[in-house]
Amino acid sequence: MEVSALERALVQDGWRFIAGCDEAGRGALAGPVVAAAVVLAYEHVPQMLQDSKRLTRKRRELLAGEVKEGAVGYATFAVEPREIERINILQASLKAMARCVQKLGFPVDWVLVDGLYPVEVRVLPGLPRVQAIVDGDAKVACIAAASVLAKVERDFIMAQHARRFPRYHFEKNMGYPTEAHLAALKRYGPCRLHRKNFKPVRELLEPKLFGQ
Repeated sequence: MEVSALERALVQDGWRFIAGCDEAGRGALAGPVVAAAVVLAYEHVPQMLQDSKRLTRKRRELLAGEVKEGAVGYATFAVEPREIERINILQASLKAMARCVQKLGFPVDWVLVDGLYPVEVRVLPGLPRVQAIVDGDAKVACIAAASVLAKVERDFIMAQHARRFPRYHFEKNMGYPTEAHLAALKRYGPCRLHRKNFKPVRELLEPKLFGQ
């Protein structure tokens, strides 16, 4: 992926710290939503960088190492299922992105976010400029880098959870509604990692709530 025209323009205008943000796990039925923020050193952008969804798991993991090695800074943050239920998945995703920008540990000039909605700038240091970009992970290098780190971090978390909840095979489906995951969910019911207000999980719980 080449550095986007937007990033080149911002660098040429003198902005030094441009954070790309993306999340992983928004559509999953179980586990956290995980966001990443990456400030690239634009003279050291990995050549094979692209949207994490277009990469194999092995390639993502290798690329994540390259991103971390060459970046000015990076951070991740996870919002857990009970918080997702409380504030909804959109707000949880935005919260995760805002918090990982905070975790960078230094003020940034711009935050470029994948999607329709900007993060809440009031909680960010230095009140940076924020721009949301639809399909940003396929268009903007720093967002693509964030998408890779978020996905790799979340996959690691779900693989760890799979050891405690082997019935659901989280190491394979990462909490997403695959046919095998839905079958296990129906057979065994939800575990504490499942998001109770997501439709397939909620439909299993509703008969119990109403005593049926």
